[in-house]
Amino acid sequence: MSRLSQDNQECLQEYFSRPSMWPQFLPLSRVERYSTNTYQTTESEEDLRAVPNVKVMGSERMEMRKRQMTAAQEPPGSVPGQHGAGNRGSNACCFCWCCCCSCSCLTVRNQEDQRLTRASHELRTELPTCEESPTPTLEEVNAWAQSFDNLMVTPAGRNAFREFLRTEFSEENMLFWMACEELKKEANKNIIEEKARIIYEDYISILSPKEVSLDSRVREVINRNMVEPSQHIFDDAQLQIYTLMHRDSYPRFMNSTVYKDLLQSLSEKTAEA
Repeated sequence: MSRLSQDNQECLQEYFSRPSMWPQFLPLSRVERYSTNTYQTTESEEDLRAVPNVKVMGSERMEMRKRQMTAAQEPPGSVPGQHGAGNRGSNACCFCWCCCCSCSCLTVRNQEDQRLTRASHELRTELPTCEESPTPTLEEVNAWAQSFDNLMVTPAGRNAFREFLRTEFSEENMLFWMACEELKKEANKNIIEEKARIIYEDYISILSPKEVSLDSRVREVINRNMVEPSQHIFDDAQLQIYTLMHRDSYPRFMNSTVYKDLLQSLSEKTAEA
């Protein structure tokens, strides 16, 4: 019986020394700590000593002390799995050491975007918004009534006509026509492409609040040619808008107070002289 009792005691000791058996006997709070990390905390040793008839082997104590010392030597905030990463973490984006894009790359990209934005803004400011022109003479104003071409050929005539179009909320027609005239003067391919893109976004795109009225055929031609735009990409559209202003807006301009007040003012100045 003594031999059998000793065997049973050894079997029980080996059975209870398995980590998987501790959750059955430990309290709930200790089970959680034990399952989280059996060998890295001092509480685990206390749990082991608290259970009767269980001995912690010498090799297990050495293993626990090694792991505790290793954890104590690691710098705060270190993440397992980063060993050997070197300096990659210092240059990583989004606090991720494995990110393939460095902060310096994002900085260069942002600088490039800002440069393109500034260039686009500068080109937009170069597009005509208001032309400088001397005060027209009485003869010039009388000539405007003879033909639409006489009106559009002079800066003073275009400015007066723009003022009238603004009252009808159709100033974009004149702005588009003037932008196309400026585009035709360009010879640099890069500037032509950038100005063509700006004109398209401002006056051709259906998303623009300044969209001009064009038929589908002209729009399709422009969309195809935008792949490699030239200084004459908007010629058909410009002619269509010119004809629209001639037939629709020009007759009303000749009967508007804008034209009549200007004509009367010049007539009075001429009579006084």
